[in-house]
Amino acid sequence: MIDLIDKLQKTRDLKRDELFYLLSNFNHNTSEYIHEKAREVAQRYFGKKIYTRGLIEFTNYCKNDCFYCGIRYSNKNVDRYRLSIDSILDCCESGYHLGFRTFVLQGGEDLEYTDNDIVNLVSTIKSRFPDCAITLSIGEKSYDSYLAYFKSGADRFLLRHETATAQHYKKLHPHNLTLDRRKQCLQDLKSIGYQVGTGFMVGSPYQTIENLVEDLLFIKEITPQMIGIGPYIPHHDTPFANENAGSLELTLFLISVIRLMNPNALIPATTSLGTIDPNGREMGILAGANVVMPNLSPVNVRKKYELYDNKICTDEEAAECKVCLSNRINKIGYEIVVDRGDYVNI
Repeated sequence: MIDLIDKLQKTRDLKRDELFYLLSNFNHNTSEYIHEKAREVAQRYFGKKIYTRGLIEFTNYCKNDCFYCGIRYSNKNVDRYRLSIDSILDCCESGYHLGFRTFVLQGGEDLEYTDNDIVNLVSTIKSRFPDCAITLSIGEKSYDSYLAYFKSGADRFLLRHETATAQHYKKLHPHNLTLDRRKQCLQDLKSIGYQVGTGFMVGSPYQTIENLVEDLLFIKEITPQMIGIGPYIPHHDTPFANENAGSLELTLFLISVIRLMNPNALIPATTSLGTIDPNGREMGILAGANVVMPNLSPVNVRKKYELYDNKICTDEEAAECKVCLSNRINKIGYEIVVDRGDYVNI
């Protein structure tokens, strides 16, 4: 195990069977070892800087019916909302004064927002905050739509592939959604020039170690600038309500593996990590992550954007959330920085 971890740090690559062995046989000691190596690599490129992204969850309407998602189309118990353009701009304004220099506009695949609406929103934010980066996370769109958003000023796009195994993908999604389509969207985003983010759930229903190996190999293949993973957490109003949550330990181990494979990537310590364990985000940073995403959405809508149960930070004001998170990160020897936090080429 130690030899494989050392090889991964040195070469940034392992064969399929080596990755399978690594994920099948890790224990507390090997986890501690790989976390240490991942911290060394992250600090080589980023020091002890932790970048922030101001998350604005602007709509919880979605046309899709993914089996694991709390805001799926067929969930009639969701209190749906859409933020107005003015409300979104207010979130950006308050976030800017708090020091955020990246805004993440995230929502379900809401057909009420046309391409022109997204273009106008992005261009308005860019004109008001020209020193900020804009990240979109609004799902599968056409090449022309992605291109229009990019030309209007969007810098980054987050689109998790969730699983790189087609048969597993079918078990998590309705028949109208396919892995091939998801992969094509990621290729389109890359070819247009976005900084691209992808990722997957750890411990999702029916997932195997082989599936996780495929995820790692897929990420190696497309070399995204951002890689977000988190433990699967069930939602009570989905077909997977009675499934178990994903493993914190395996998630942290995979963060370290991903850091060693992608030394200059932007890797968030996700909200789901903080949900599954009170110290989860700090543990993510100590496993090699270097991004956190405090919520800038209006407090009155945060509980409504419930992808999974018991999501944290739904009652805190943005300022409170950032100060609290900053203090917690300082305690583990890192610091939040006021920076766009762009991808580092090597």
